[in-house]
Amino acid sequence: MAWAMLVASGLIDVAWAYAAKRSAGFTHMGWSAISLLLLAAFIILLTRALQVLPLGTAYLVWTGIGAVGTLALGAIMFAEPLGGPRLALAGIVLLGIAGLKLAD
Repeated sequence: MAWAMLVASGLIDVAWAYAAKRSAGFTHMGWSAISLLLLAAFIILLTRALQVLPLGTAYLVWTGIGAVGTLALGAIMFAEPLGGPRLALAGIVLLGIAGLKLAD
């Protein structure tokens, strides 16, 4: 269950990044409110997962999900560039996450 909470927290982190960008520096109240709710949700799930999982492994997996997910979201939603080097480096992050999970 802790791994599921960690993954959910990472995915909510991606949604939070999207809402934070759409809030335009907290000038749009609706997106600002969504951003703050998502922030609270991912922190609650992350801290609950950390009660069971090792800190270093959990934080690395969580950041990797957030980083790779936000990279993909930026490319899809905001037409941010996603060339070969970025894809290769994101792949390395994913391999590291898989390796840490398998090492447990």
